[in-house]
Amino acid sequence: MKLFRKVIFWCHLAAGVAAGLVILIMSVTGVLLAYERQITYWADTRGYQVQPPSPDAQRQGVEKLLEGVRAVRPGAATVTVRADPTAPAEVGFGREGTIFVNPYTGEVLGGGSTRVRAFFRSVTDWHRWLGASGEGTGRGVGRAITGASNFVFLFIVVSGIYLWWPRKWKKRLVRNVTWFKRGLTSRARNFNWHNTIGFWSAIPLFIVVLSGVVISYSWAGNLVYRVFGETPPAPRSAPGQPPANAGQQQRGAAERRDAGRPEELTAGSLDRLWALAEQQQQGWRSISLRLPAATEPTAVFTIDLGNGGQPQKRSQLTLDLKTGQVVRWEPFSSQTPGRRARSWLRFAHTGEAAGVVGQTVAGIASAGGAVLVWTGLALAWRRFRLWRAKGTRKPVSDGEAAGQDEDYRGDGL
Repeated sequence: MKLFRKVIFWCHLAAGVAAGLVILIMSVTGVLLAYERQITYWADTRGYQVQPPSPDAQRQGVEKLLEGVRAVRPGAATVTVRADPTAPAEVGFGREGTIFVNPYTGEVLGGGSTRVRAFFRSVTDWHRWLGASGEGTGRGVGRAITGASNFVFLFIVVSGIYLWWPRKWKKRLVRNVTWFKRGLTSRARNFNWHNTIGFWSAIPLFIVVLSGVVISYSWAGNLVYRVFGETPPAPRSAPGQPPANAGQQQRGAAERRDAGRPEELTAGSLDRLWALAEQQQQGWRSISLRLPAATEPTAVFTIDLGNGGQPQKRSQLTLDLKTGQVVRWEPFSSQTPGRRARSWLRFAHTGEAAGVVGQTVAGIASAGGAVLVWTGLALAWRRFRLWRAKGTRKPVSDGEAAGQDEDYRGDGL
């Protein structure tokens, strides 16, 4: 048992040293991205708050809003309206940005905050691809490194729980590795912080890192489905290849840009369909419509009861463009267990699945991960210095020897 613990300890240490820098980058950027959704929306709309002309004022129809936007910029892809009467409507252009519109007058208010969006885009590039931008090989290499480091981090978290586990459950020993102590030397403080922060952040870090592995690797995502006895969905495309429906997507975008509206639609059709979507589910906080291309027979609405990052509160409604009949209604509860788990893990990585509280916990856990890397590397560096000192027969100070003894008591060697 002692030999097994020793092997786990050295694997834990080697893994931390090998992937420590990348894990530190992902942890720090994870903290910066904790409230990305809320900060971006605040920055986008802080100058665009609208007031209803009267208490019983009705919003303009979706088609009226689109007319004003098309006069400024063609090629709209999505429309989003929020239940908040003071929130502007949003017309999205895919990766090309968003334009905000006064929902009562149809006045085009302007675009989003380019500086804030650029900041978070840069942070995301570092979090996912170590700063690589564009679609070249650099991003592929960065993704491979962060994916592998995230997988190593999962091993570090699991093995850290095993190494932390007290061999004797005595009050003093447990307190030493579950609470912060004062008056310690820097070496002893690193050991205390490494154990204490590791204890309190173990569960949220495990969820964040495990979901990161699922996001990074298709085989991990497929495994989620197989755990529930389901066949994984077909991959969208092979790595480095365009999506299977890329031609259809490009044609749809071109049709929206050139024609502006599907040929099948008559005046008021989108407004009629939107009214049906609003009646589909009470208590909605936002409704989004992906504008159909001329060849599409249906309109797809996303009805959200949450903050946009809670898949369990989001449903999808597909309506026939001509008749308005419901073609498909997909609330979260109607999905298979595997699909629900996969969707939940996607937003468990950011904590958004549990709302603001979950985001806060995920952000604190990411900060804890950064401290774990720092203290772990500090402890490893000191161990390396002591090893060199022994090899060259240099004298070892009392403080260093005491710190080494503290390490040995902690890792069980």
